Amino acid sequence: MRQTAAIMLQGTGSDVGKTVLVAGLCRLFARRGLAVRPFKPQNMSNNAAVAAIPGTADFGEIGRAQWLQALACGTPPTVDMNPVLLKPQSETGSQIVVRGRVVGEAKGRDYQRLKPALLQNVLDSFAALSAEADLIIVEGAGSPAEINLRAGDIANMGFATAAKVPVILVGDIDRGGVIASLVGTHAILTEDDRAMVTGFLINKFRGDVSLFDAGLAAITRFTGWPSFGVVPHLSAAAKLPAEDSVALERLSHSGQSGKLKIAVPLLGRIANFDDLDPLKAEPDIAVAFIRPGESLPDDAALVLLPGSKSTIADLAAFRANGWDRDLAAHHARGGHVVGLCGGYQMLGRLVRDPDGIEGPVREAEGLGLLNVETVMEPEKTVREARATTPDGEPLEGYEIHLGRTTGPDCARPVCLIDGQPDGATSADGRVFGTYLHGLFGADDWRRRYLSRFGLEAAGPGYRAGVEAALDEIADALERVVDVEALLTRAKVVATAE
Repeated sequence: MRQTAAIMLQGTGSDVGKTVLVAGLCRLFARRGLAVRPFKPQNMSNNAAVAAIPGTADFGEIGRAQWLQALACGTPPTVDMNPVLLKPQSETGSQIVVRGRVVGEAKGRDYQRLKPALLQNVLDSFAALSAEADLIIVEGAGSPAEINLRAGDIANMGFATAAKVPVILVGDIDRGGVIASLVGTHAILTEDDRAMVTGFLINKFRGDVSLFDAGLAAITRFTGWPSFGVVPHLSAAAKLPAEDSVALERLSHSGQSGKLKIAVPLLGRIANFDDLDPLKAEPDIAVAFIRPGESLPDDAALVLLPGSKSTIADLAAFRANGWDRDLAAHHARGGHVVGLCGGYQMLGRLVRDPDGIEGPVREAEGLGLLNVETVMEPEKTVREARATTPDGEPLEGYEIHLGRTTGPDCARPVCLIDGQPDGATSADGRVFGTYLHGLFGADDWRRRYLSRFGLEAAGPGYRAGVEAALDEIADALERVVDVEALLTRAKVVATAE
């Protein structure tokens, strides 16, 4: 069905580094002058980004990882880069976003029955990207070894076979058992799916790569698949936005040091947590991720409540952990508090959900640090934000939220979006909330805000750091991956067509 060159990276499991490898390859080939586009048929993440809906003036949602990969390509993101996005909002169910727009909700078993009907949307988006690209680099989801999910699959081999895209299988040697995971995947794939795999990559290798020569030979002997290279552990990957909350589960505040400690409670439905990345990149800041069961630290100067996919449910969990008492004590000591999107809603006096959009609970008392109330409304706000400070300083960011927040503290807005005030600030100036995602990515604003804690500006801007990290990863891949062979494989089916 295609004439544009394409290659797909699938993994032997989740979190093997596919996202970073795709981003690095996108940057590598874009620097060669190719029109490159990223594509992920199906993503599951509450870390969403705003992207244009082609042919309209509207915006929709895609996974944040595809936003990053578009940045690596040097092209604006569109919803066709991630046509199906699942946003978990309970232990068993997710909101379904198709080509940028919410189409409904489904529990896991129901979604499995829905997937075949979504394949055409996926193929239509792939065709739209193919019309504008020289090369498409596709990222799978999870692993094709999950053969219990193969029927109706649109994320891995179901897409690859339908679109005739050759696959490179990625194994993570850092977690151990990489030979068995690659050979085992070969063993359980069907003959047709196995034929789609054109080779493999070993990722996150540490030490002398020659020590793995016999391992590479063994994998090829068992599978017949050639190696495209062994990628070392890429330290620059830590400077890139994480794809989903799996990355947060490995974080701890233990051992971190800095002149300023920022405590971030890990909400069960945390969303758009890449808002924190510019703060984590500051050398004098220690961002402490507080897990359920832990107390908010007494020595934190700032507590930041991030976005949430389910504000009322996360507010209940916040109280169950005793964080409401910790937060009140923090504020009484003179501490500062910031709420972003769902976190902003929690800081108010009341959150109402009269239509049951988030679930059966129709009303919840807020944390009371801002004199505002929020009402959930059916229409979702999704847009890039043309924002400024109240004094007219340019900001950058986006909005993805349900709900309208009003109250006396809104008379002290945090910013203006399209000329309209957004956010609220407490009378003492130590608490504020806003719907503007990306606020801390504005270097001048961030540094001026941090100056109230005695921190001085340091290093390059945040976006410049992300761009430099993408270049560093692309340089590393150029050295260790058989890029020419990969590109040849990407072109094979396109040429045959």
